[in-house]
Amino acid sequence: MGIIDQLIDGAREGVETRKRETSQAELEGQLSGRGRDRPFQEALTRPGLSVIAEFKRRSPSRGDINPEADIAAQVAAYERGGAAALSVLTDGPHFAGSLDDLRAARAAATLPIIRKDFIVDPYQLYEAAVHGADAVLLIVRALSDRDLAALYEEARGLDLDCLVEVHDEEELERALEVDVEVIGINNRDLDEQNVDIQTTYELMPDVPAGKTVVSESGISGREELAELERVGVDAVLIGGHLMTSADPELAMRELTGLDETREHPY
Repeated sequence: MGIIDQLIDGAREGVETRKRETSQAELEGQLSGRGRDRPFQEALTRPGLSVIAEFKRRSPSRGDINPEADIAAQVAAYERGGAAALSVLTDGPHFAGSLDDLRAARAAATLPIIRKDFIVDPYQLYEAAVHGADAVLLIVRALSDRDLAALYEEARGLDLDCLVEVHDEEELERALEVDVEVIGINNRDLDEQNVDIQTTYELMPDVPAGKTVVSESGISGREELAELERVGVDAVLIGGHLMTSADPELAMRELTGLDETREHPY
């Protein structure tokens, strides 16, 4: 069994456990308490290249990254440094995240937030909405065509944007069959865990005009951002580089070019 299959199985087990604690009907009853809408896709389509800054304490590929990180301080630093949006890992066993992290991030920053997890059940969409997410990650590799379409439709019905993640041409074709709006090109092979930024460059010509494109994984420098913007990428998702920085605000400013007057060059 590959790592992605283990992660998916773990996600399904986690969902069943949480359903026994809180029913979907109970979550639906809490939707009225959601805060003001923070459009995720809109934040990625402003002029220039947007940075989605990620919070994660660990990962299967790297182990512990910053296990003692304070999410409120970290995401506030990201916002001060010019991030356009936040990504929060909520998987506990493999990334040391939780749904409480979503709430904490929403309280500490004004940016739109994507719940990054292995979404395999509609229940998780309601969790995301109730706990403060504005968007969710849907991984094509983890879903059947039917489930991808159903989860995408239900998420949009809950006013959640979707970042639909692909890694190769076949997965991109499957995403386009659903006519998704935001496509994430993951430069990491989820089974082999190797990273190659060329994945983005190879898939970009096959992405139809009008789609919002996010390049994920293996990005850490302004030169890479400039080249990705040149080929039409709208946003990048950066996590490990920021989580290991002693000064995440400065690291963000170096990526975004945000100067001391807080005026964004884009």
